[in-house]
Amino acid sequence: MTVFFIGAGPGDPDLITVKGARLVEQCPVVLYTGSLVPKEVVARANKDALVLSSADMDLEETTEVLRKAHEEGKDVARVHTGDPSIYGAIAEQIRRLDDLGIDWKVIPGVSSFQASAAALGQELTLPEVCQTIILTRMPGRTPVPEKENILELAKHEATMCIYLSISMLKKLCNQLKTIYPADYPIAVVEKASWPEQRVIRGTITDIHDKVKELDIRATAMIVVGKVLGKTDFNDSKLYDKTFSHDFRTARCPE
Repeated sequence: MTVFFIGAGPGDPDLITVKGARLVEQCPVVLYTGSLVPKEVVARANKDALVLSSADMDLEETTEVLRKAHEEGKDVARVHTGDPSIYGAIAEQIRRLDDLGIDWKVIPGVSSFQASAAALGQELTLPEVCQTIILTRMPGRTPVPEKENILELAKHEATMCIYLSISMLKKLCNQLKTIYPADYPIAVVEKASWPEQRVIRGTITDIHDKVKELDIRATAMIVVGKVLGKTDFNDSKLYDKTFSHDFRTARCPE
């Protein structure tokens, strides 16, 4: 018996991986985060499967579901939104499974930061502009280590994808203004890949007012970076005809 932690993707039911979808179809027990995972994702479960939402469960209750399934020799599809390795709260579940001697595996998924980049039509790394992506969040009820505060991270001028922080957008922008110029680009993607997806572009000076006007309060990714909307950058070496690699020999300029 195995518990499979499955990344269901950011919202669009088709963005679950083939492997993840197959496990949802096959496992006799499906436990999913009902507050975020669309019901269409688990609708593919077998008609005889036990399908439960963990939205109103605490950690001990979800662990009991997994323990009981183990006793009955049943595999479990533990379905999380996005990719479970990012703010997925799987580490604490895995720790308890290890204590109980229950096998587990993680099936990766598409993260909301990737879906947000797709919604923006944006490569988050551009040659000689930015080669680093920071995934982070503002401190809320869950604190952030002091060395990971936004002001310290912003100094790197990397592309930042900021989770779980839309309610603190004004505070975020006020902090960024102490590091970046007033016209520094920022974007908000609400419900990336969902049918009701909305994309708002602006600067750290005006984005808060734009978001407030649209009454966006949750389920949104904040993307900050000089790559946003940038068109004046050098081509990469990947397809440069004068650049050699293992699969292509450079051609001399004519």
